[in-house]
Amino acid sequence: MKRLLSYLPLYFVVFLILGISFQFFSGIWKFGFLKLFFLIILISFFLLVKRKVLGTLFVFLLFFLIGVSSVYVNEDCNYDNYYQYYITEDTTLFLQIDEVLKPGNFYKKYKAKVIQVDGEVTKGKILLNVLHDSVSKVLKVDDRILLKPQLKKLIPPLNPHQFDYQSYLAKQGIHEQIFTTNNEFLKIDNAKTTLLGLSAKVRTNITETLQKYNFEKNELAVINALLLGQRQDISKALITDYQNAGAIHILAVSGLHVGIILLILNFIFKPLDTLKNGELIKTLVILLLLWAFAFIAGLSASVVRAVTMFSFVAVAMSIKRKGIVEFSFITSLFLLLIVKPMFLFDVGFQLSYLAVFGILWIQPKLYSILQPKNKIVDFFWKLCTVSIAAQVGILPLSIFYFQQFPALFLISNLVIIPFLGVILVGGILVIMTSLFEILPQFVANFYGLTISAMNRFVSWVSNQEAFLFKELAISFLMMMFCYITIFLGIYFLLKKTQKQLLYFLFSIVLVQTLFLYERNKVQHKNEFLVFHKSKHSLLGKRVGKKMYVHNQVGNSLVLDEKILKRYQISEHLESIEVSDFKNIQTFSNQQILIVDSLGIYKVRGLNNPLVILQHSPKISLERLIQFIKPNQIIVDGSNYKTDIVRWKNIAVQHQVPFHYTGEQGAFVLENTL
Repeated sequence: MKRLLSYLPLYFVVFLILGISFQFFSGIWKFGFLKLFFLIILISFFLLVKRKVLGTLFVFLLFFLIGVSSVYVNEDCNYDNYYQYYITEDTTLFLQIDEVLKPGNFYKKYKAKVIQVDGEVTKGKILLNVLHDSVSKVLKVDDRILLKPQLKKLIPPLNPHQFDYQSYLAKQGIHEQIFTTNNEFLKIDNAKTTLLGLSAKVRTNITETLQKYNFEKNELAVINALLLGQRQDISKALITDYQNAGAIHILAVSGLHVGIILLILNFIFKPLDTLKNGELIKTLVILLLLWAFAFIAGLSASVVRAVTMFSFVAVAMSIKRKGIVEFSFITSLFLLLIVKPMFLFDVGFQLSYLAVFGILWIQPKLYSILQPKNKIVDFFWKLCTVSIAAQVGILPLSIFYFQQFPALFLISNLVIIPFLGVILVGGILVIMTSLFEILPQFVANFYGLTISAMNRFVSWVSNQEAFLFKELAISFLMMMFCYITIFLGIYFLLKKTQKQLLYFLFSIVLVQTLFLYERNKVQHKNEFLVFHKSKHSLLGKRVGKKMYVHNQVGNSLVLDEKILKRYQISEHLESIEVSDFKNIQTFSNQQILIVDSLGIYKVRGLNNPLVILQHSPKISLERLIQFIKPNQIIVDGSNYKTDIVRWKNIAVQHQVPFHYTGEQGAFVLENTL
């Protein structure tokens, strides 16, 4: 670790990450490509300064600016031919399908490039939603379509702590979407095939061939995920089982799969080492096969990242110098972020590299605790230490994103990972023989049974709910403090000095202080919330660690709502109770009038109240505004869309603030004591 900390590109990566983050969240650089280029050149001249400290600062500033520039260059909206600049009321778009996404309940979803707007060549990406119907056209990668759409902004999260799909797509350069039906676009014959399109055709051919061998639905879905990088057909129940068992990484082609394939290839081609230039030949063959696997697996972002990372490792293994593998990981991270800076915000990217760093830094120390002489015991002990080290590396981040911790991850990994190499190699052989139509049915049956056995084992582990710690939530700041504590703890174990011990203990005190501060903040936080729920009304009054929910039907099943569960976990609430709210509330010195389907609002003594309209009351909003002079009007998802549009126009005419939860998200009135 000491040598790694003295490796200069590690610090370049840190400042590169800072530059990427700063530009993405602030968008501070808006002055064009030419000025940015000259600024970088100017800073580069300052590197000639002979003073070491000053020169080092300019180097760090340079890589910070490289991070800023990499984000700026990768944002399509910074180019003159960005499609948005050509949009008119009667625009015709020419789209090319870039990726087929998992379909929703009502729409098939695709990522598409906007290659032309009204005949003008453009760039930019968009989300395409095609309505399901009985004669639905199947669009594939590289298909081109012509349509006259109405572009819509992506919908932000409508309730507190909901998954932010808008932000997720924005990090991929997608800011708008199109809703269409099959008879509203024209599919254009396309003679051009991209590398991604060719890869998709190969995968489709493989899938159609495998379907002839009578694999069960879940078996075929897992084979597609393990070997072809396609998770669209995996059922939600099976994904949940793998998540709860701590084995979800098995279903995504990632560093684990590519690393195992690299080890297998290195073993197979080891005899080449005896030849002249054998190391070079072996490395080139392994790299070729790794990228062939990436091609078959769809060249998705996660696959490309993993293969890039282990391509560096393959080269490092051929050099055979101490510490070269660790340095190769840093170098691969550095190059990936320069070329694709948005990878930094991808959860898979973060988990993958943190798991690797955990293995590199923590596993050797764990393994040194016990060094068994028996090879079998030694193998499983290594596997244990690798699993624990990887889990430590991703623990705070996984709790931050997924709000749970599967304590039986070790059992899952001990059973699955030793056989994963066999499953991967067996799968590749099954695919190759099926393509040549020489795969015996009994071999296909045996392989299918193996996949089913793995699924059943994962399901069994998942059902051991006593070992699944759910409803955990930590803030971003707490996650960062936890990583600082883990880093200082590992550094102390390596150095074992009094100074490092003090740093480690001080970091623990900081974590405890932050924990007490956040808990105290929760106890003194009061809120009145109008949640968004389609066709229903859901109001909540939060007092410290408790929340009271108004449900007009009076059904206690409202407590099972995902909206409330997410809010309860993220806000560390102790309980949520169903309660009947009176139509007139007072919260934080603000009167609140709830006008439901009965339409009663003529109440004396109201002073500029907030008005909540629910269940489309048959009222004249103009008379209501004149009678009670509301401070603001809030409309939730229980009202008819036609009423909402009419009310909004009336509110605008009378200059009364109007809040519709279906567009602006949940309304939150906060009073922190």
